[in-house]
Amino acid sequence: MSAALQTPAFSASRFRAEREGDWIAFDALLTRLEKGSAAALSTDELLRLPVLYRATLSSLSIARATSLDRALNDHLESLAMRGYFLLYGVRERRSARLARFFTRDWPAAVRAVWKETVIIALILLLGAATSWLMVANDPEWFFQFVPEDMAGGRTPQASAEYLQSTIGHGKVEDDAKSGLHVFATFLFTHNSRVSIMSFALGFAFGVPTMILEYYQGLVLGAMMAVFAGKGLGVQFGGWLAIHGTTELFAAVLSGAAGLRIGSAMLFPGDTDRLTALAKAGRTAGKVMVGVIIMLLCAGLLEGFGRQLITDTAVRYAIGGLLLIGWLAYYYAPRRGAA
Repeated sequence: MSAALQTPAFSASRFRAEREGDWIAFDALLTRLEKGSAAALSTDELLRLPVLYRATLSSLSIARATSLDRALNDHLESLAMRGYFLLYGVRERRSARLARFFTRDWPAAVRAVWKETVIIALILLLGAATSWLMVANDPEWFFQFVPEDMAGGRTPQASAEYLQSTIGHGKVEDDAKSGLHVFATFLFTHNSRVSIMSFALGFAFGVPTMILEYYQGLVLGAMMAVFAGKGLGVQFGGWLAIHGTTELFAAVLSGAAGLRIGSAMLFPGDTDRLTALAKAGRTAGKVMVGVIIMLLCAGLLEGFGRQLITDTAVRYAIGGLLLIGWLAYYYAPRRGAA
């Protein structure tokens, strides 16, 4: 008992006074390293960094064992964490991270959702085939799929000459040209909005995602049926292809990203549902960043290429090359791919 009474009590103030100088010095070196690079420090300072790091870890261990004040514990934990990432973590330049995203992360994420991509593509094609058949058999169905004010005069009642003029062939009247821009803008805005909503609603087990993609196909199929009924299906396909291969591919990928999240909720596998959702969310998020880039490309193609290039064969060639390019970018084997 007497020996216990003679043991000196731990002094928090003495502990801080003896070690605080090392903490301040370590913090200063880390700050300089964060603002610049290793070249900003001298050889002696670089050699001192691991020594100060170990001293900080020692202080943190003592602080935790002796139940010092929470603020000091938090400060030492933050300092130790910064030191770990700067000393042992991989420091990558922003340009390198950006290059890695485009060369590896984005294509890998798209390949990871290939099953969902096939499902969504089939759903979109089913929607297009459904509305095509319905409008071909009864033209009045057209207005159930495409609002009249957005059709820009492209209705089953329009003449073949008028429809041909709206896709850049023949004499383009002012109202036809206006209708061209109205429908083009509507189609791009509609597809972009549906694409984003398809992803955002994926958490509802993927059901709204599949419905939206089906609806997206309905609009496309109805318009195609109108032109095909007037013998202009090939020309309309070229008008659409120059930007549609990129835009519709983006729409399919956004639906696939949403479906990946929905399937993770329904079928988490061997992990718990939250872990499965987190993993699916990381993959789907990378896909959606790429989808936004694709939609921007589609917007540029729509605003310039489709209006300036009127030859149907050239339109198909550009659209086909873009589709081949996207497929090669995403799915072609590459060195170092997982």
